[in-house]
Amino acid sequence: MVDVYRAISDETRRLLLDVLLQRDEQTLFELCSTLSMRHGLTLTRQAVTQHLDVLEQAGLVRSERRGRYRVHTIDTTPLAQIAERWPQRGSRP
Repeated sequence: MVDVYRAISDETRRLLLDVLLQRDEQTLFELCSTLSMRHGLTLTRQAVTQHLDVLEQAGLVRSERRGRYRVHTIDTTPLAQIAERWPQRGSRP
């Protein structure tokens, strides 16, 4: 499993997670379009696919084939585990 920290260290991958948080279950085309129109990123589909693969290996994104398309969904469980690892500021163990 890819380290979650490494997966979220890249700005483009963090943007992909943000896009999926705003609207889950998106195809590669929808993700590429959103990155281009809202964030001004003109990445190839292959580049976005590689970023999604890293996120999927880290357990942050799941993909499912639906007919001709692959739909991507976010899984925030690994991020929640990181947040639970450290106490909140001002709280005592």
